[in-house]
Amino acid sequence: MPEYPTIYITLGAEEGGRMVSLSTAQIGKCGELLVQYRLLLLGVESAPMSTDTGIDLVAYSSIRAQPVTVQVKTNLKPKPGGGKGKLALDWWVPETTPAAFVALADLSTEKVWLFTPQELQAHAQQRSSGRLHIYMYTDPTVRSRKTENLVHAHEFERFLLSNVAESVFGAQLDAPADVPAAASRRQGRG
Repeated sequence: MPEYPTIYITLGAEEGGRMVSLSTAQIGKCGELLVQYRLLLLGVESAPMSTDTGIDLVAYSSIRAQPVTVQVKTNLKPKPGGGKGKLALDWWVPETTPAAFVALADLSTEKVWLFTPQELQAHAQQRSSGRLHIYMYTDPTVRSRKTENLVHAHEFERFLLSNVAESVFGAQLDAPADVPAAASRRQGRG
């Protein structure tokens, strides 16, 4: 069985908090479940693949009546760029994927971005050893050396699942699917 690095996170800080250890495999599984949850809120059914072939989920919308394959990459939370820089979300994605779409999930905000492989190629800020590196600074005031690339999370809003769901799945939105569940419940109480 492969060994995975352990990452420590704090859950429930307002309630006294407790340390929970998640492996990278568990973080990845949380990302898949987050994408499935967001899709289900849009009326799109999905199922995980049992093999590791570069396709994590198969999604199906009765509106489009055709399956859509999705590879999921997950971030637990923003990290300092380069180890010491400004906080950023970042994902490494294979340059080639058999999936029709790649979902980038951020567990800290419960946001999901959905890209075609071609969109990832166009917006990746780095390429190395057959992989694409895409990152998003969480602070909108961070200045980038490369002004032609999108680098801030807010610049990628058009790729949020809620913004592409209709064109990809034919899903009709009643409420934003990228708002964390707790925030959505709070807003509903009025």
